[in-house]
Amino acid sequence: MTGESPNIDTPKIDKAAASARPAAPADAAADMPLLRIEGVTKNFGSFRAVDRLSLDIKAGEFFALLGPSGCGKTTLLRMLAGFETPDEGRILLGGRDIAPVLPHERPVNMMFQNYALFPHLSVRDNIAFGLKRAGMARAAIDTRVGEMVALVRLEGMERRKPDQLSGGQRQRVALARSLARRPKVLLLDEPLAALDKKLRESTQQELMELQRSLGMTFIVVTHDQEEAMTMATRIGVMNAGRLEQVATPRDLYEAPRSRWVAEFVGDVNLFDGEVVSHDHHRLTIATRDAGNIVVAEQRQMVTGTAVSVAIRPEKVKLWHHGPASDAGHSHAVNRLAGVVADVSYLGGSTVYRIKLDSGTVVRSSMTNTTRLDIHTYGVSQRVLAWFTPDDGVVLER
Repeated sequence: MTGESPNIDTPKIDKAAASARPAAPADAAADMPLLRIEGVTKNFGSFRAVDRLSLDIKAGEFFALLGPSGCGKTTLLRMLAGFETPDEGRILLGGRDIAPVLPHERPVNMMFQNYALFPHLSVRDNIAFGLKRAGMARAAIDTRVGEMVALVRLEGMERRKPDQLSGGQRQRVALARSLARRPKVLLLDEPLAALDKKLRESTQQELMELQRSLGMTFIVVTHDQEEAMTMATRIGVMNAGRLEQVATPRDLYEAPRSRWVAEFVGDVNLFDGEVVSHDHHRLTIATRDAGNIVVAEQRQMVTGTAVSVAIRPEKVKLWHHGPASDAGHSHAVNRLAGVVADVSYLGGSTVYRIKLDSGTVVRSSMTNTTRLDIHTYGVSQRVLAWFTPDDGVVLER
């Protein structure tokens, strides 16, 4: 298999030891990234797929590249694997520039979206294929294949052909083959796209457990936000060949750095306006659609600065319409009056679309904590939508 690591004599991994491994010392060497991408650019004719992109990934990370179709994430992954060559910039693995290194000579492996299994070979022979090409001794191949089969829980299926396996089983064979030569970095291109929802969720957990037990660096490309946020320790959000933001899933969701990221990652309510005052770490922002909104903000901003206020739907609470000074809600500085326009019951939560008196629609997502609908709101019902200053994020425009 192309892109497989030549390092076939790595000692056997002790999974228990790996999971109990202490944190690396906080010195300069420990802070060095395993993978460093420096100003990488890739053009296809007049189209720039990757645009002067720089990124550091540390050893042992589960990193996700997230973005819409055509944003350059798969092109970047293929450059890491060696299937594409950068037009500019460097790719350093362990301090070594691997841009000129052939795919099969890199300590990197790639698991493809369609799995690329050989239909005429058994599970065992698919897993062993790269090991045979590397000239590994037969006894060592048998041992390694046995380890991989056990690792992905395919015992008893070694003689089956790919057409005798389920989609999830084929995915495990491809994963075992990718891991057999123990690369330093495993690249996964939309690895769960072909699986149904239930199987995709269980496989996500398996991949996370496997990555933690091996202590290996995984880089996954996906357009599925939930998948990226479930599996990755950090996420790089790409748009038009560039990284918009790199952060943990929580920081990416709760503290987006741009309006584009706020809109792309999850659902969000956005109000455009301008700063009218800044007092005691609170900004007052005059908006056209929601009046004055007060948001907690440490940054000093000049009066008149154009901004957007982002509020996630789960931060927007609802009251049955009543006096704005309802007891127990004095912290609800931001109150928006409107009418329930639509209700979507999603099982674990209910999403309400509230048409404000200004005509703007605001989404509120409320968790269904009880079986009976004692706290639900009906279509055409007058309500107050509210949120606290801490719930909003200010984004400069």
